[in-house]
Amino acid sequence: MDQLWWIISVAAGAALAAFMTTLLLRPGRQAREADRLSRLQRDFHRQREQLEAKFIDRAAAQGKPRGLRWIDVSFDDDVVYARDRKSGSLKALVSIEVSFEAIAGGGMEEVEAVSRVRAATGEFRHDGNRWITHGRVYFNLDPKGTVKYLENDLEMVAHEQAAVRP
Repeated sequence: MDQLWWIISVAAGAALAAFMTTLLLRPGRQAREADRLSRLQRDFHRQREQLEAKFIDRAAAQGKPRGLRWIDVSFDDDVVYARDRKSGSLKALVSIEVSFEAIAGGGMEEVEAVSRVRAATGEFRHDGNRWITHGRVYFNLDPKGTVKYLENDLEMVAHEQAAVRP
């Protein structure tokens, strides 16, 4: 009987130790994740000009929308960061405005709406080593709307607004 109590006491002690260790390590893990997010955000801003240029080239090369040529893209300063639920990779989502012109013979020359500026979200992704872009565009959605639209795939981790300029 004494041996049973000893076994129960040891098991309870081990369970308590495991629980306390989990509680003590959790803040450290959260702090490390916050530091990592902060570092990746700084990296994105350092590389942003080159990433935007690559984004425009890749998005325009996809031939979407059909019959239109990308002529101008303006990027908003604000960035929404989201995590891919499956891969864990971080994404930076930026509001963009895109201007198009009709391609001769593309069937869009007579469409009046071609000249209208289109609102969209541009996607950038951290691949574990660096920020990259494939020119992925979500038309008619702002970054927060994109996260909501893709809520099964993405979760928001931060919304970083640009500093107010005087």
